[in-house]
Amino acid sequence: MPIYMIHKHHARNLHYDFRLEMNGVLKSWAIPKQPPKTKGIKRLAIQVPDHDLNYAKFEGEIPEGLYGAGKVEIWDKGTYELIDKDSKRLEFKLNGKKLKGNYVLVNAKLQGDKKNWLFMKI
Repeated sequence: MPIYMIHKHHARNLHYDFRLEMNGVLKSWAIPKQPPKTKGIKRLAIQVPDHDLNYAKFEGEIPEGLYGAGKVEIWDKGTYELIDKDSKRLEFKLNGKKLKGNYVLVNAKLQGDKKNWLFMKI
């Protein structure tokens, strides 16, 4: 089964990097607030560049002067099952330590930006 993981990233602003293993890379979204554990909470998820699969195990400090400088720790990890996927929506079941159940990423294009998605438990 493919993996998912979430980094808690203490960069310029604290945020959470949500990552799904797809097509040999980690598809990634930056979530400004803690990912929801219950239904009814929507979180902005800003799509960022894909990361190498090896990054799933990274924890540590990104030095000042480099992109994403700051402390990075694994907040949650596990496997996921893809339920449905198209260009505007990803639905999946997370099997992690903190997040469990069905979730969805919807390309909401907030403020006209196609990088802006919504992440929620369904």
